[in-house]
Amino acid sequence: MFSFRSGTLLSLLCLWACANPQPQAGVTLPKRATPLQQGSASIFMPLPEHPRPVFQRAHWVNLNGPWAFALDPENIGERQGWSRGKTEFDQKIVVPYSWAAPLSGVKGNADVAWYQREIDIPLEWAGERVFFVVGASDWRTTVWLDGQQLGSHEGGYTPFEFELTSQVKPGGRYALVLRVDDAARPHKLEGKQGYGQARGMWQTPYLEARGGLAIGRLAFTPDVQNQRVALKAHLLDAARVSAEISLTCGSLKTSAVVDKGVRELSLSLPIPNPRLWSLEDPHLYECEVVLAGHDGKPDRVSTYFGMRTVGVVDLPGHGHPYVALNGRPVYLQMALDQAFHPTGFYTFPSDEFVREEVLRARRLGLNTLRVHVKVPLPRKLYWADRLGVLVMADVPNGWGEPDAALQKEHGHTWQQMLQRDFNHPSIFAWVLFNETWGLTHGTGNAKTYTPQTQAWVQSVYQKAKQLDPTRLIEDNSPNLGDHVATDINSWHNYLAGSAWNAHVADVVKQSFPGSNWNFVQGKQQGRQPLVNSEFGNVWGYDGNTGDVDFSWDYHEAINAFRRHPKVAGWLYTEHHDVINEWNGYFRFDRSEKYPGLSDLAPGMALSDFHSPMFVVVGEKLCETRKPNERVNVPVWTSFYDANAAWGKQLRLRTRLHGWDALGQPKQWDEQVRSFKTGPWHFEALAPLAVRMPSEPAVVVLSVRLETEAGVAISHNFTTFVVKADASAKARLASGQTLAISRVSVAAVQQAQFSGGHSFVLQDKKLNGLGNGFVKYNLAWPSALKPNDKIDSAVFLAEVSTRPQLGKDSGQTDANLGSYMRGAGAHDPSLNSNSYPMTDTHLNPGAVNVWVNDVLAGRYDLPDDPADHRGILSWHAQAGNKRLAEAGTYGYRLQVPIPPQALDKARSQGAFEVRLEVADGLGTGLAVYGAEFGRYPLDPTVVLTGATAR
Repeated sequence: MFSFRSGTLLSLLCLWACANPQPQAGVTLPKRATPLQQGSASIFMPLPEHPRPVFQRAHWVNLNGPWAFALDPENIGERQGWSRGKTEFDQKIVVPYSWAAPLSGVKGNADVAWYQREIDIPLEWAGERVFFVVGASDWRTTVWLDGQQLGSHEGGYTPFEFELTSQVKPGGRYALVLRVDDAARPHKLEGKQGYGQARGMWQTPYLEARGGLAIGRLAFTPDVQNQRVALKAHLLDAARVSAEISLTCGSLKTSAVVDKGVRELSLSLPIPNPRLWSLEDPHLYECEVVLAGHDGKPDRVSTYFGMRTVGVVDLPGHGHPYVALNGRPVYLQMALDQAFHPTGFYTFPSDEFVREEVLRARRLGLNTLRVHVKVPLPRKLYWADRLGVLVMADVPNGWGEPDAALQKEHGHTWQQMLQRDFNHPSIFAWVLFNETWGLTHGTGNAKTYTPQTQAWVQSVYQKAKQLDPTRLIEDNSPNLGDHVATDINSWHNYLAGSAWNAHVADVVKQSFPGSNWNFVQGKQQGRQPLVNSEFGNVWGYDGNTGDVDFSWDYHEAINAFRRHPKVAGWLYTEHHDVINEWNGYFRFDRSEKYPGLSDLAPGMALSDFHSPMFVVVGEKLCETRKPNERVNVPVWTSFYDANAAWGKQLRLRTRLHGWDALGQPKQWDEQVRSFKTGPWHFEALAPLAVRMPSEPAVVVLSVRLETEAGVAISHNFTTFVVKADASAKARLASGQTLAISRVSVAAVQQAQFSGGHSFVLQDKKLNGLGNGFVKYNLAWPSALKPNDKIDSAVFLAEVSTRPQLGKDSGQTDANLGSYMRGAGAHDPSLNSNSYPMTDTHLNPGAVNVWVNDVLAGRYDLPDDPADHRGILSWHAQAGNKRLAEAGTYGYRLQVPIPPQALDKARSQGAFEVRLEVADGLGTGLAVYGAEFGRYPLDPTVVLTGATAR
């Protein structure tokens, strides 16, 4: 189903297999799986935590874990009386995982399925009302208790409940049965449902005890200016008698009388010297709301809120509108969070995993997640609240035309979503639609976004503003310039990295109050923040990229964004890979990818791109230059630092370094300059004047921004390729070079591989697949004198392993259905643009090097890497919206040539070098030329010693 870099998914799909209620040998259980006792057997409960910490009662019973289960593809369950709870179902399912998800343990799939289990009502719940709550179930869910139907719910994303009070007694045991029909919908909001069919229950079901007069919903509205918070309480039923409601937040308390017949009331609680919720200090006020009636036990709800404001302010000193948190501008650095897991689909294996998702974003230096076209898990929002990450929350979108069924389902979902998640301070914006999905009529090029549909979208925007005036609302996150009414002027684009400079400059030029750019006909921009809300190279090349090094194009795009302070933020696609988009910061299994930045600029990490204080260096990420050429390299500051915490005097340390034509590391120059700065500082500094080396080389100009005390603030770099003719001098690091013999990587004397061989970009890299060898002839140097003393001879080459990818067979993943709905082969290596990025899934091998039939050595090859370090491979790309193994590179071999082989070369007039896949490992072999890979190195023999006098 899924294909990853190393061609195996075993480590991924074995996160947890729990098809049986008892753990078996070899089964890996997720963390935080709580052992329970059921008779004499111990079972395990996944996700034991309360699913909604923002609205939690003390008396509740988690119903996750094994349930009896049956698929019903023929829809016979109702006729055969399965609802009575006496049928022996043929399977077990691990709730709350969708029955199509591997973690559910279910075999097979169908549109209709049944769940069954017994529930026990705790004795201590005497005098309280009892409810059965389901966090989310997709799509029509019908519930029976001891054969009596409780009701049905339609929808796939938001919670629903049924009261059991009149049918149960404390201490009693009852049969609970659910039927879920995923095909009953007249319309379904599924967004990217194809990434994993989340059918059936996929959020925690639980029993809950409430007071006689119960709270239905709570909505906190912070009033920072007046140092108070307003609470609107919605009661489940109208009060039958007068009652009292109280709000207690630590030492702060207020209360109000609830008159008979009331279902909604408001309280106001003073918050002296409020501690604001912010990204740096995500403080939450922990509270308890108690509703005490005269006809039963009080109802107690634990909850929390954050004191914060969301709005729009001008960037100080520049006048550009920015999203503001607590009145301060926030430069939005966001990731598109698809929020999928390969074995749980919408549902994650553990709460630790959910927390780690948010921490991954923080560690990268991001401040916002856009949870994409699905209602976020409440515990994802909880951890965003706790850890200080903003959330842009998308409403799930439909596919098809905006008929009455779609409009009804959409309206129900977004309003329920808003009510459920209103109290999460991390949410700063609601996104009602994405890329006009579900808003157009017709097909293909005939699709139209009609004025009637635009009017409906505007009415939804206005309704959302009315229901939640505390946040920003976006009508549609557009890729076709079709805003109608919005608080954020966002846009999408997917481009090759080299195109971003011109594109951002053009967007900035077209963005101003009164401009009609990015809006439908008849509408125009106001003072909305200008934000890119999707970019990346995943769709930036023809047919998408497959799996490639994202970091090179990312580097170019971030440089472009940070040159323009009018752009108030950006959003990268995406936080993690999914089954057919492989350009996340992390793999689908959340393993690491390695951009290789620190090898190019020591100390640099991906988080440097997101530093509040950043320096952009160079117009392009790589340029061709001549030997000894003087170059003025432009530099811009991009300082989103309101406090100027590092002081006003900073230093920029620059280093010119790289690799010569023999692949040896070199440093040519180092400079330090000081300059003054302040908060919100954006300007072009004086260019950096550097001289290129006198020899062929790959050159890195790295910059380190630091305090006067030498503390690093951030890093960046740009690169150059210095080209010269082959006669340019080159020497090994030690020893006098007598002569050098080179051969083009394409000048193969013989190549024989079990999987065949081919060349990249005609002549720049050789790929040999499977087992086999390639042989080169390097001529004995004619300049060598007979009496020259040869002390050593070495063979140099850049090589790596080369696994067989799907695209090598000539197959393609094109025309297999809509990528956006999960179609396609789900194999990144089938895409002709792809070459998997360096990560934790290695492809190790080894190469034997023979010279004139003498074994010169066996050398380990750790991997077939592709990342930022493949400067030459990126620089060699044709610029035609296609990629040819971009970012790939190898390992520098320095092979001493045995004396016997040297003597043969002297007598035969040539070095016959054979590179052979060692030990029949079948890992393939790649050989790089001087214009591809990491080093400007062709297969080369270097002779050193003393020249005859």
